[in-house]
Amino acid sequence: MIELLAEFPIAFIAIVFAFALLFGSFINVVIYRLPIMMERDWREQCKELADMPVNDVPEKTFNLLVPRSRCPSCGAQISSLGNIPVISYLALRGRCGNCGTSISMRYPIVEFVTASLCAFVAWRFGFSAESMMAIVMTLALVPITMIDADHQLIPDSIVLPLLWIGLAMSLWHPLAGTEVLFIEPQQAIIGAMVGYLSLWSVYWLFKLVTGKEGMGHGDFKLLAALGAWLGWQALPTIILMSAVVGAAFGLSMILFRGRDRAVPMPFGPFLAAAGWITMLYGEAIKDAYVGTFF
Repeated sequence: MIELLAEFPIAFIAIVFAFALLFGSFINVVIYRLPIMMERDWREQCKELADMPVNDVPEKTFNLLVPRSRCPSCGAQISSLGNIPVISYLALRGRCGNCGTSISMRYPIVEFVTASLCAFVAWRFGFSAESMMAIVMTLALVPITMIDADHQLIPDSIVLPLLWIGLAMSLWHPLAGTEVLFIEPQQAIIGAMVGYLSLWSVYWLFKLVTGKEGMGHGDFKLLAALGAWLGWQALPTIILMSAVVGAAFGLSMILFRGRDRAVPMPFGPFLAAAGWITMLYGEAIKDAYVGTFF
């Protein structure tokens, strides 16, 4: 089977696409439920110090697996057939099979984009250990991006394991014989340190000057995780790319959508996107930049 996948890359890409499509359905659950679970935990912790009610949830047991998915409008439980990624949405014409309420297109879009990104990674790296690890990174960055965009939160339960996996993966560098994802432990450790401290320093400098918090702590951890995966050499590319795109996006939202400039904008999605692109084409981007300006 392994030899077959190595010999026929299209089959490997198709398998990755199908797997990521199924996992994309679970990512939708993570994006919706994990912030609720986090808020409930915070309230439970605060309850010891203040009489603060625990966040209301429809079931006593509420996590990523329980209860079963339900229609947010009528509460009808979604069947197994109704949970088939993308296909069930198209079959039901984007509506609940029980009450007919319209279902957001966001769910199939997240599933399809997740599958497409993972398939692209499979095409880029082929059937290899690199490809498997890059898929893991992709599957982590998608919910990080969406949760931060929705709630301006980067969950520790996702970003910290991503950091530790990156550090552990560097131990396989001598065996992998590649310079793209498997980096030396020294580069990974320095990458994690520099990634965290660089944004941490900017945060405190901005706070000392303005008295405001200009960045969330989750951004520090995310850049540390990217540094652990890609090495400290990749950090300038990630920071520059995310800062430029983030500034351009924020400015366009102010000019064309009338967004209040005092309203904070999540930076995690831009870091995640820049990290993912750097994972795929970091060396090419760096060479193009140096060749253009130097």
